[in-house]
Amino acid sequence: LVAPLIELGDISTGLGLGSRSHLALVGGGGKTTVMHALGRTLPGRIVLTTTVKMGADQHGGRRVLLDPAVGEVVAAAQNAPVVVWSRIDGQKAIGIDPARCDALFAERRGPARVDHLIVEADGSRRRPFKAPARFEPVVPPTTTVVAGLIGIDAIGRVIADRCHRPMRVAALAGVRPYDRLTIEGAAAVLVHERGQRRSVPPGARYVVVVTKVGAATRSTFADLAERVEAEGVAVIGIGQVDESALSALR
Repeated sequence: LVAPLIELGDISTGLGLGSRSHLALVGGGGKTTVMHALGRTLPGRIVLTTTVKMGADQHGGRRVLLDPAVGEVVAAAQNAPVVVWSRIDGQKAIGIDPARCDALFAERRGPARVDHLIVEADGSRRRPFKAPARFEPVVPPTTTVVAGLIGIDAIGRVIADRCHRPMRVAALAGVRPYDRLTIEGAAAVLVHERGQRRSVPPGARYVVVVTKVGAATRSTFADLAERVEAEGVAVIGIGQVDESALSALR
């Protein structure tokens, strides 16, 4: 396998989402940016949401619906992508229950309710990599694709400095929290059943997304992808996952 290196605007094709998908984003390194990039490039009725918490300012300029009924969401998504949260608590947006995600995505007789449901299903405190706790990630059962993200800038850095839940990252990587994260260690976390693959529903595809790949880190990306792909997991790489990259999609 040869892992492709793509532009942010081509992420839906890279993930192979097709005409209908329920995508869960886990890990670290740009989940919110990828979510909004998909909202700007996918066709059809699109809902962006979370099952955890995210910044209340991270709505991407989209219409926000708080604790809406399923019919309200479907009607609103006919015109443009919408953001759905349960409520706002101070500076945090509180996500919806996984069962609500399943209800939005489930098909009734006739047309599907929504075409694409993109869920930020994990928190990383803005760190480029993490390993989940026992209660993470919060992936809805009807998810069809799980994307495990890692920022390439986590590689070669001290785990305790750059990773969320560094003790768990170190344990799965087989090192200590104050060691540097190697390509081998990152690959181990990405493919481990108690790492990024935790909570992938039966029948769902799992894809690793390596972000922030630039000219100086292409060889690192290639080495990481080779190790992950050797475990039967598909890998794609993208470059910037910041506001400037997102703005270019407008």
